[in-house]
Amino acid sequence: MSHDQHEHDLGLQHDIATLRRKALGRRGVLGLFGGLGAVALVGCADDSDSTATDATGTPDRPDGPPSGGGGAAPSGSDVEVADGEIPEETAGPYPGDGSNGPNVLTESGIVRSDITSSFGSASGVADGVPMTVRLKVYDLAGDDATPMAGAAIYLWHCDRAGSYSMYDGDAASENYLRGVQETDADGNVEFTTIFPAAYSGRWPHMHFEVYQSLADATSYTNKLRTSQLAIPEDTCNEVYDNTEGYEQSITNMAQTGIDSDNVFSDGYSLQLAKATGSADEGYTLTLNVPV
Repeated sequence: MSHDQHEHDLGLQHDIATLRRKALGRRGVLGLFGGLGAVALVGCADDSDSTATDATGTPDRPDGPPSGGGGAAPSGSDVEVADGEIPEETAGPYPGDGSNGPNVLTESGIVRSDITSSFGSASGVADGVPMTVRLKVYDLAGDDATPMAGAAIYLWHCDRAGSYSMYDGDAASENYLRGVQETDADGNVEFTTIFPAAYSGRWPHMHFEVYQSLADATSYTNKLRTSQLAIPEDTCNEVYDNTEGYEQSITNMAQTGIDSDNVFSDGYSLQLAKATGSADEGYTLTLNVPV
């Protein structure tokens, strides 16, 4: 299902050169150009077809109701070392990080906050309810949870039709809904995107990988963590029930609950994002990411 990847000579290192250098996290004092790195994958569509590892969540952590959103806002400081790290999850079949087919992470233009449109030689724009995704990365080394400056997050998810760019359906020739951002001094990143579909067999979700630095975010082999973000049920229902283009998601939502989802069934309290907003004005998802 993958298409031929277009090469862009400048690559990610060119993008890095245009960004302000920031302090790196505790996992190494690396120069931004100290070497190529990698991004890890988060599970995806039909995970039974994935070439990556199976989900390894923590079964015994308590879970809140999926309708409310369990993730704390990134501006908060309520992350505790005792809560543990966000679970490592399967990468899924459509990561786009070089582990299963094409690698978008080496292309010039992948470092961006607005991921609604394709870049490079692709020109498509993903339609759907507007969404802002705010993540805050914490380093759990030591006695305190410390915001992780200078890390990188690669975020990707399906479009309104449930297809993944670079691999799937009408989105196979696109690279939208994929992007990398560097965390600021307080560990924060923000993406502008659209509300994803609920496709058959999976609870509505987004994938992300955490890297030590932008320089590392060029290959899945360098990732610190691969995980998935779950979207609250009431928010999904509001979007799918009231927005044109999401009709199939209504049927798919009825077939798979979060407790039976093959990724979230072993626990999702650390992965359930907090959602605010409306279908008319768009939504904001927030989640803390302790690693």
